Amino acid sequence: MIDYCLVGAGLFNATLARLIKKNNKDAKIVVVEKRNHIAGNIYDEKIENINVHKYGAHIFHTSDMEVWKFVNEVSDFNRFTNSPIANYQGEIYNLPFNMNTFVRMWGISTVDEAKEIINNQRREIKGEPKNLEEQAISLVGRDIYEKLIKGYTEKQWGRDCKDLPAFIIKRIPVRYTFDNNYFNDSKQGIPLNGYTKMVENMFEGCDIELNTDYLKNKDKYQANVTVYTGAIDEYYDYKFGELNWRSLEFEEEVLHKDDFQGNAVVNYTERKIPYTRIIEHKYFLLDESPYTVITKEYPKDWEIGLERYYPMNDEKNQELYNKYKEFSQKDNIIFGGRLGMYKYYDMDKVIRAAMDLYNENEKFKK
Repeated sequence: MIDYCLVGAGLFNATLARLIKKNNKDAKIVVVEKRNHIAGNIYDEKIENINVHKYGAHIFHTSDMEVWKFVNEVSDFNRFTNSPIANYQGEIYNLPFNMNTFVRMWGISTVDEAKEIINNQRREIKGEPKNLEEQAISLVGRDIYEKLIKGYTEKQWGRDCKDLPAFIIKRIPVRYTFDNNYFNDSKQGIPLNGYTKMVENMFEGCDIELNTDYLKNKDKYQANVTVYTGAIDEYYDYKFGELNWRSLEFEEEVLHKDDFQGNAVVNYTERKIPYTRIIEHKYFLLDESPYTVITKEYPKDWEIGLERYYPMNDEKNQELYNKYKEFSQKDNIIFGGRLGMYKYYDMDKVIRAAMDLYNENEKFKK
């Protein structure tokens, strides 16, 4: 009999596996994964001696010291500082929005000048913002919205900003300093041996079956505890309908030169450019190579058969998810992770969610 069947070999189940094995090294854990690799969307692999993030840029960051200690038990990290830049019609701007951005945007030199311009432009919106466009302008003004938010956001979500709900942009970080560090978290970095190796270390002692569709082989995996990190609506064969997602397509290229853009991530904020960003992977770990590997990231509508990346957490979809969640209470199965919980998670939040599940659910106390 299997003690724990963990469906999906991503970070959520890797965290659970590590916690289970630390407290019960004899537990029989079987991991069932549909893809041909572990590590889910943080999977990476070496190409021309460069560690390539196969499903978009992943920078680990957290202020949760328990999570930071946990990941450092399974991997050493570098001290990577995420400092993306934006390209708008060939104009280069620093992100997140800070004094470097404002100096480039308006040719100003003081904090007071920047505050005055932004505050004046914010007044354009009267009353409660009715959509994403009004919400963004009410936070950062018209100029930043038009050049650095509008096109990027419309590509990301496949809709005009006037047709997107305001809550998508609840807040926008604005710094009146010359600090290009995108994250405010106290800890930030990338595993020195890559995410795939980190997750492999977390699954140590588990039986992992790749290229296996759990939903077609349920009877084979009877277990005392089953944790399912696939899509909850797919598990129930879309009984109540499909939850909506945005998907992505990646176009990877090896270039016979040692540098392409001089930075790990460059966002392209014009609507007419079909990709949202270009990732240059060698800058994550400063890999030595005479070549460079870049990836263009194209957002697209999700349909069955495509990978799910960003949940469309509007009211309609949230109600549908709640319906599935309520229906699932009758089954002896735990839904977790981004797909199972229909929620966008940063990596540290995935680990925290798995830790909380382990600590709070009696099924893991055996």
